[in-house]
Amino acid sequence: MIYLRLFFEFAKAGLFAIGGGLATLPFLQDISLRTAWYTSDQLADMIAVSECTPGPIGVNMSTYTGYTVAGVPGAIIATLGLIFPSIIVIIIVARILKAFQDNRYVKAAFYGLRPASTGLIAAACLGVAQIALFDEGALKSLKTAFAGIRYPGLILAVVLWLLMNLGTFKKCKDSKLLVKISKLHPVVFLAAAAVIGIIFKF
Repeated sequence: MIYLRLFFEFAKAGLFAIGGGLATLPFLQDISLRTAWYTSDQLADMIAVSECTPGPIGVNMSTYTGYTVAGVPGAIIATLGLIFPSIIVIIIVARILKAFQDNRYVKAAFYGLRPASTGLIAAACLGVAQIALFDEGALKSLKTAFAGIRYPGLILAVVLWLLMNLGTFKKCKDSKLLVKISKLHPVVFLAAAAVIGIIFKF
């Protein structure tokens, strides 16, 4: 039964997570609440591992979750569950889109899907920020929100964001060093964050 449920849960995520890997995060949060297969902190760890490993984040996260729940068979089944709907949908779309891509109803449907995808990704980003920067239950009130801020993580996030983006600001474009730093590969920033986390025991 656990294998069947893994397949079913991730098949739902794969079918409705419009917008790619990050859009699966709201579904993963929902799975966590309903199944208790993993906690919010474990989900944050899964996101970090998935971002640091090759392959699409959604597939990596389904593999990781399946493995933690039911070992290697669980990893395979959860991954198949996630990608199965996409394969079927893409095959169908590939066959009919060429004939209907100029149809105004098809165009309108795709236009309507864009804000839905944007909303799912935005919700995922907010969820990750909440897990990474606040203690569990910290956002229940204004008082507990300020008390529950994980300040080391917040400072690290702000510093890394500045390093990645300062080179794009007009006043900083004259600094060759800032421009070089902002153009570094994201893997460099991920590795730096991991090292800082180990050193300062976040």
